[in-house]
Amino acid sequence: MATLTRLAEVPVSEIKWLGPKNSAPLFKAGIRTVADLLHHVPRTYIDRSNKPRLDRVVLDTEVTIIAEVKKINTRRPKKVSITEAIIADETATLKVIWFNQPYLQKRFPVGTEAAFSGTVTSRNGSLQMANPVVELLGDDQESIVTGRIVPVHPQVGSVKPWAILRAMHIALTRSRPIPDPVPAEMLERKGLISRDQAFSDIHFPESLERVDPARNRLVYDEFFRLELSLALQKRRQMEDATGFAHTPSGELADRFIAGLPYQLTGAQVRVLVEIGQDLREPHPMHRLLQGEVGSGKTVVAVAALLNGVEGGWQGAIMAPTEVLAVQHYLGVTGLLAQASLSPEPFAAPSDLGMDSLFGTEGPAVHIGILTGSTAAANYRADVSRADLLADVASGQVDILVGTHALIQEGVQFHRLGIAVVDEQHRFGVSQRVKLKEKADEIDPDLLIMTATPIPRTLSMTLYGDLDVSIIDEMPPGRTPVRTKVLSRLEEALAWKRITAEVANGRQAFVVCPLVEDSPKVEAASATAEFHRLSALMPDLRVGLIHGQLKPVEKEAVMSAFRAGEIDVLVATTVIEVGIDIPNATVMVIEDADRFGLSQLHQLRGRVGRGRHRGLCLLIADSATEDGEERLAAMAATTDGFVLAQEDLRIRGQGTVFGARQSGVADLKLADLLRDLDLLTAARNDAFAIVDRDPGLAEHPELAEEVRAMLGESVDWLFKS
Repeated sequence: MATLTRLAEVPVSEIKWLGPKNSAPLFKAGIRTVADLLHHVPRTYIDRSNKPRLDRVVLDTEVTIIAEVKKINTRRPKKVSITEAIIADETATLKVIWFNQPYLQKRFPVGTEAAFSGTVTSRNGSLQMANPVVELLGDDQESIVTGRIVPVHPQVGSVKPWAILRAMHIALTRSRPIPDPVPAEMLERKGLISRDQAFSDIHFPESLERVDPARNRLVYDEFFRLELSLALQKRRQMEDATGFAHTPSGELADRFIAGLPYQLTGAQVRVLVEIGQDLREPHPMHRLLQGEVGSGKTVVAVAALLNGVEGGWQGAIMAPTEVLAVQHYLGVTGLLAQASLSPEPFAAPSDLGMDSLFGTEGPAVHIGILTGSTAAANYRADVSRADLLADVASGQVDILVGTHALIQEGVQFHRLGIAVVDEQHRFGVSQRVKLKEKADEIDPDLLIMTATPIPRTLSMTLYGDLDVSIIDEMPPGRTPVRTKVLSRLEEALAWKRITAEVANGRQAFVVCPLVEDSPKVEAASATAEFHRLSALMPDLRVGLIHGQLKPVEKEAVMSAFRAGEIDVLVATTVIEVGIDIPNATVMVIEDADRFGLSQLHQLRGRVGRGRHRGLCLLIADSATEDGEERLAAMAATTDGFVLAQEDLRIRGQGTVFGARQSGVADLKLADLLRDLDLLTAARNDAFAIVDRDPGLAEHPELAEEVRAMLGESVDWLFKS
């Protein structure tokens, strides 16, 4: 008997039939331990449990015949050896034939009793079975390839399926019984079988009806371990953090909202209520805010930040790129000016490409921006980097917007109370932690925003330690962007449409997957396309932006585009998120089949943000079925959550996860589309156990499984 944690410490090389030679390909494929091997489930099964008498055999069906070898010989016509045998039971005889296996004549001499598994056919009026699987009878060991449901594994490298099957049988036999750490009452309520029975039935079921219950139990286990780790993390965040209960009057936030030129949507109001409840709690907020492009997440974030500012706390907004950070700074500053919450007057730095804004009498909110190359403030005409850092440290700056620069040495807040992280999937957990460490007094409230829609199953596995809010309603008047797929032969239609839009005073994006031409990849490059379109449309002002430009160069291009000095901006995915150019109405995406659905949706969200309807043209000659499915889905809907679910279906969860978090890689059997009910059940059970037993002191085996899954020093999770 061995626990799953113990089996995760035993290398597969210790299993007979494998050894060092066969274990190397398995190790390369991620099957490194006995536990890994047991989770390498069959891809299908062959039913050889049908054991009829020879006189009752049904033709063209898989059967297992128990019979005696009456005659056997080998002949060699031309270059092929043919071994023929006559086998018989008490009712009839059958010819058995093998090709190029002459050694079988010695292995099955006359008088041998064996089980022959294969398909019986009729040839020239007589029964015949070609190339059957044969297992000698009379051995003490259990038959694993005849007379039963036989699992079929895919070949792994040079390791043949039969070797995996034999090794699996040995590993399972020596490991059982496998203890079950999940409380029996939880399993009984859900009708789940024991872990030991599940491993037995998934690999060597007595009937095909026992496979699905076995899979369900093992899928539940994968989800349960992952959700346990998330429940422990959330518990520790609540208990270990030093929070602060905000008690603002709401005057600043109310004035900000009242000054907006539009009404908040019902979804925005609902999310603000959820965030407000978090802020009033004495422990720090950890909330994920999801919302479509243009759904109004920034407005919600600013309102939350103003509640902190009113109480004397500072706020921070951290964005993954300098372009997006500048966009946030300009957007927040403009919103505050509309609500008369800006200093009076102030002149925006010219290098940000922004006209001067003027506030009116009333409370003023001081905003600063800090990136690798930019330092600016809305309360001073010009400000040096040193001056801005001093103002942040003294509390003069109420809200600081920036990139990774916010978490570098030398940046010290006076009283950081609320931190907003935008497009969080581009940041690691360590970067979020570093931002929180910039607060001395308390652990700041954390609001994580993403415009990348996440299917419910993904959010429950990737972000299960966070509370989730969703803005699922678009502001009134926002017309969905039309999307059309063009072949490469039809690309002239795209350039004609761009020319027409520019003639009407609009602007356009052209997105390419590469920066420079690559001899190995046939995809449009931004640099080459910039030169081509400049020549193709000489009357238009064409610009170029990509990630290899220096930050100051990128911002200069974006400033010119915002100011209307560029008609067509050729870009890579550097403009994927956060770019708000209301005058841009057309986006052309070249080689669109090379992008994922979520990325295409993000790019499409850059147009149609003003009063004119947007159009997205996808140019592609898709060579793959998946590529065609993605493009068809893009043309069919603008609902990001529908597209995210479709992306998960088409590409699979392994690809969608990308750089996986600890624990997610443990999902070997679970399917996030198929197994939502099991995920929900596992999540509820995991959080219930941690509520009753915060350090898993009463469930030591579960604690060990979580430790083994995370693969790092996680002692802090198990404090009781």
